Amino acid sequence: MPDERVSAAIAHWAPRFVTNGVDMNDFQTVTGSVEVWEEWLPAWRANGDMHAELAREAEEVGRTRTAGEAWNRAALSYHFGKFVWMLDLDRYRENTFLAVEALRNAHRHLDPSAERLEIPYEGIAMAANLRRPEDAERPALVLLLPGLDSTKEEFFAWENVFLARGMATLSLDGPGQGETGLSSRIEPAYEKAVTAALDFLERPGDLDLGRVGLAGVSLGGYYAPRAAAYEPRVRAAVGISGPFDFAECWETMPRPTRETVQHHVGAADEEEARAKAAELNLYDAAPRLDRPYLAITGRHDRLIPWEQTKRQAEEAPGGEFVLYDDGNHVCNNL
Repeated sequence: MPDERVSAAIAHWAPRFVTNGVDMNDFQTVTGSVEVWEEWLPAWRANGDMHAELAREAEEVGRTRTAGEAWNRAALSYHFGKFVWMLDLDRYRENTFLAVEALRNAHRHLDPSAERLEIPYEGIAMAANLRRPEDAERPALVLLLPGLDSTKEEFFAWENVFLARGMATLSLDGPGQGETGLSSRIEPAYEKAVTAALDFLERPGDLDLGRVGLAGVSLGGYYAPRAAAYEPRVRAAVGISGPFDFAECWETMPRPTRETVQHHVGAADEEEARAKAAELNLYDAAPRLDRPYLAITGRHDRLIPWEQTKRQAEEAPGGEFVLYDDGNHVCNNL
């Protein structure tokens, strides 16, 4: 019988893994082999190594698409091995870099035009991936914002949805997120990160920054409306399963999520983590959000109660709310 944290990870996030590109057979095989939380990262690391080896074999015989897809599966395996796994931060860091490098290899084969950006931000560099649609001059831009434990390495398939519709994408590891989070903590005033990214992108001039949107998932569904309320260049935003007041969701969070909050806010204990989570709220920001804002969630969300996301739309003058009765957290099961 899997332990509490393994069971929580499987129950809460199985659809998320598969939606973002983890093969269902991999998910069942890996999670079926894990009994205790200590085994979670090593099992996913081994799965990532397996796909990385398949990618190298495909490269040797010139099967570039097969290689690229295998590298992407490797990146996802490395990422999901560590996403809420806080038991050994050296191994967490190692898996982070493995995921970053695997996705860069996937880009080599599947989208050679993809650019890695390092955006100056308060003395550090925020890591981001910029992709552009084919045959589009000065396309509109969508910033894809991760949540607490998602990262830019999770977003390749999501990026493709926007690219197919003629929009460029910037998947951003902001403060406290992914690669950038190795040297920073969560920033409640996330508009600072969005402003830095847009300032950086003004220099090339090949994107239409008069048409900028934000889309965020989970805690990114807080970051998106927060940034849209304060950064005037954002024309519209979407938040999926985002909180209105993150601290009010504390009791519904599974144990691995609470541990991950504690790490990314830099708290010494759970009590301090909950206090810092309270800084992530939209009481002041939501009334300022007069541009179009779409708040989406599922009635069966067990991490962020759907009423939290509904309140975002109710408090924002430009808000619209969509609730899927069969949806889970981030509606990954639909």
